[in-house]
Amino acid sequence: MSTEDLAQIVSGLMPGIRTDLERLVRIPSVGFPGFDHSHVLASAKATAEILEAAGLKDVRLIEIPGGLPAVFGEIPAPDGAPTLLLYAHHDVQPEGPVDGWDSPPYEPEERGGRLYGRGTCDDKSGIVMHAAALRAFGGHPPVGVKVLVEGEEECTSEHLDYLIGEHIELLRADAIVIADAGMWRSGTPGLTTSIRGAVDCVVEIRTVKKALHSGEYGGPIPDAIMALARVIASLHDDEGNVAVPGLQRGRAEDAPALTDEEFMEVAGIVPGVSRLGTGPLPDQLWQGPSISVVGMDVPSIKEASWQIVPVARALITMRIAPSQDPEPALESLIGHMEAAVPWGVSATFERGSLAWGCETPPGGRFHDAHARAMHKAWGVKAVEMGMGGSVPLVPVLSKAMPTAEVLMTGPGDEISAAHSTNESVDLAELERSCLAEALFLEYAAEGR
Repeated sequence: MSTEDLAQIVSGLMPGIRTDLERLVRIPSVGFPGFDHSHVLASAKATAEILEAAGLKDVRLIEIPGGLPAVFGEIPAPDGAPTLLLYAHHDVQPEGPVDGWDSPPYEPEERGGRLYGRGTCDDKSGIVMHAAALRAFGGHPPVGVKVLVEGEEECTSEHLDYLIGEHIELLRADAIVIADAGMWRSGTPGLTTSIRGAVDCVVEIRTVKKALHSGEYGGPIPDAIMALARVIASLHDDEGNVAVPGLQRGRAEDAPALTDEEFMEVAGIVPGVSRLGTGPLPDQLWQGPSISVVGMDVPSIKEASWQIVPVARALITMRIAPSQDPEPALESLIGHMEAAVPWGVSATFERGSLAWGCETPPGGRFHDAHARAMHKAWGVKAVEMGMGGSVPLVPVLSKAMPTAEVLMTGPGDEISAAHSTNESVDLAELERSCLAEALFLEYAAEGR
């Protein structure tokens, strides 16, 4: 089928693809503790219906003991054709401060050619992208296709070994397409060839047995928030580099040009705020460590009283270089914080998740076919890039299927605001992403 014919078919499918995406976005499928997990089940069922309508056979929910369901379906390969595993996830991040959204997070709204809502980019667009590629061939693609849509990518990696280990024969494929990365920039597709790993922990600081009157005891008695602030401040040096010892820092060879000015503008940095750290941005973003404080348990200003606060907690997350072993990296982080605890106060550490990073060298048959498909869909060559985020399933799948090529992409661009308020996807870029995947299915069948 010619590129033009396939483009016309995909264009005709987009109203239905958008309807599917809006249906999924309306489901608040947050898998974090404390949220209603019935929504995640509803999201899994809706995903299954969308994939079945796209032509997948034997679509089923994969139940995870103690976890949240994934969705699987497949179309057997024609004789001699390869089999591709297409991946996405149907769970989402919490919406965050609702007053930071310009429209309700679970009510999709189009503005300026972009569709806004939680999950529009990360990663419900990946689900409909896979569905669109299959529908472009009437459910009869020229290759074998398996689709796995995970249900707890955002909230935990605790059950990955079960999901992959118990179902490896079901998932086995010649190449894996991960629709949980993104584009280089609007108008320029990207093929991600490295992702960082991640670890996290909760640090709890306790200074006194109970809250004390800040006038009667203030001065000689430390409060927990001040002590915690000292620990957090120790995590970076004066230039903003991560100060934890023993962490790897690599080089992003042949990285695309990325200036400080462009990066800070895209990020929406408040005027006057300086960039943290030193060295080339791609090295820092894709091949080195970063540390963020993503949550704290302390009295809010509204709830505060004039007292010495006895206990404070913080959730610390750390991204690590693609080849860094996460377990010793977490121990280095905790060891550094232990040494930074001031004034002899009590500190405890709750170890969290461990996720390896991964590097997927370009140059394989399927990588070349994917790059060719993107070039056809956009009219410009795809940029080979790294990704600062983590997709815990990728290294697990790579280890389980070492001969399978891993290809990471997605329709999100530099202003999609994944994990933030006003998350969105450019509908024109989503269409091009759907076309690129359909072309890839065709190109992947060549040379069989």
